[in-house]
Amino acid sequence: MAERVFNFGAGPAVLPEPVLEQIRDHLPALPGVGMSVLEISHRSPAFDEILATAEANIRALAGVPDDYRVLFLQGGATLQFSMVPMNLLPPDGTADYLLTGSWAAQAAREAEKFGSVRVAATTEAEGFGRLPSAAEIDISSTAAYVHATTNNTIAGTQWPAMPDVGDRPLVVDASSDILSRPIDVAGHGLIYAGAQKNLGPAGVTVVIVRPDLAERGPSSLPKLLRYATYVQGGSRPNTPPVFAIYVVSLVTAWLRDQGGLQAAAARNERKAAKLYAAIDRTDFYRGVADPDSRSRMNVTFRLPTPELEAGFIHETEAAGLSGLKGHRSVGGLRASIYNAFPEAGVDALAAFMAEFERTYG
Repeated sequence: MAERVFNFGAGPAVLPEPVLEQIRDHLPALPGVGMSVLEISHRSPAFDEILATAEANIRALAGVPDDYRVLFLQGGATLQFSMVPMNLLPPDGTADYLLTGSWAAQAAREAEKFGSVRVAATTEAEGFGRLPSAAEIDISSTAAYVHATTNNTIAGTQWPAMPDVGDRPLVVDASSDILSRPIDVAGHGLIYAGAQKNLGPAGVTVVIVRPDLAERGPSSLPKLLRYATYVQGGSRPNTPPVFAIYVVSLVTAWLRDQGGLQAAAARNERKAAKLYAAIDRTDFYRGVADPDSRSRMNVTFRLPTPELEAGFIHETEAAGLSGLKGHRSVGGLRASIYNAFPEAGVDALAAFMAEFERTYG
């Protein structure tokens, strides 16, 4: 392939090079089909196979129970901020939300348009730099569901394990860490994730949902905003994002061939540990997230001055280390190291950090 930089961008994010090569080789014509995946009908046998493969790979990797539905939608996680309450929150009901980052807060604000939202825990006053402790979480026994965000890309925090919500359905936005580690799907009511960080390109959203919850949405909803529509139509009530689902099928096959989620978790832990060690080695770099809440997907840190941060970003870009500027709402630096991010890139950044400190520290 052409020379590639190390892409630390938060999303759309790095894809596995073997997948990119397979896409390149088969883009003019899928083997045995005679036309590009960009041209095939979403009702064709070729796409039947792609869709079935993507679903089967996700089921096998995550251990999805047989009765759970795996759906492919559009609109990203942001549309799910609305679809979840539209389908799961009764007019007279209340939903509990755990506010651990900007995206979790946005999800709660969207839900307020459709019903009553109760904040069961929040760390907003502390800039979302840590996750709430178990003692700080107050789950209502009557909540229609409890919503949480598994990994918070902006501040760089991640639940090491999801909190106990009792018998309430747990709904999670797993956009930035889905399939990065083993997950107890049966312990969740609904999992949703935009694909553009760990699953594939932007344009498709995966929803894994318990069957009773999939059917809960009222028939008065517009058909494309009901989960039941996608169950009944096999994720094809209209033309789905064919190419994006095709890439998901390839990425999940690559992940399977790399050893599955246990192996992915070990790689991700090792990569993150190297960067956190580079941050903690001296006082020149400062981690944003509390150590007990640190993300394995998004490593956030600061330098002593904004001027040094600007210089760091400029020099890393010149060195082929791209996308390290922190989110515009908080500034600083952020290294996003999702499943497909190569360990060699982590080593290169750690070496750069040591040299930058030697020069400017």
